[in-house]
Amino acid sequence: MFELDGIKPEGNVSRRVFLTSLGAALGGAVLWSWRRPYAIVAEAKTMPGEVTIVQFSDDGKRLAKVKIAKVVKSEAEWQEQLPSGVFEITRHADTEFAYSGKYWNLHDKGIYRCICCDNALFNSATKFDSGTGWPSFWEPLAKENVREIHDSTLGMERVAVACTECDAHLGHVFDDGPRPTGLRYCMNSASLRFVKAA
Repeated sequence: MFELDGIKPEGNVSRRVFLTSLGAALGGAVLWSWRRPYAIVAEAKTMPGEVTIVQFSDDGKRLAKVKIAKVVKSEAEWQEQLPSGVFEITRHADTEFAYSGKYWNLHDKGIYRCICCDNALFNSATKFDSGTGWPSFWEPLAKENVREIHDSTLGMERVAVACTECDAHLGHVFDDGPRPTGLRYCMNSASLRFVKAA
């Protein structure tokens, strides 16, 4: 215990400080859980219908531009299909911690598909080391395969990126990338499935 001008604090002060700190920590945890930008997910979702995407083989060869049925599932169906962390990132627009994803430092040749629906999204030929701790690409395989959504959550103006076929949240796109596009598609590893080139 400490003394202030020769006065000893009451025995309950340390208990009071502990309980106040505990309450503040719990309140912070609740606020943290509410920080998820559900607005992005709500804006991305559309009614069932058709979407146009470009299909690619696993070796990255462009196959055809097609109209297909949009993948629409209930929250319960997505929760059953996806591990918890992947579900929160792809369906509720959460973000993995920098340098924690399995693809941020992957240098193998291949393509990256959507973890939720298998839509072809990015090619390793456009991947670069952004120094951010997330896999970054200077362009998608086909613009038709991703959607850009205005995101003003967390007090920032950003552009979120979602899968056209299933509305999975993938990450964000920024204008500080390398040539030739000057763009940085900063993606969550948890939103992707890598297919190594044969």
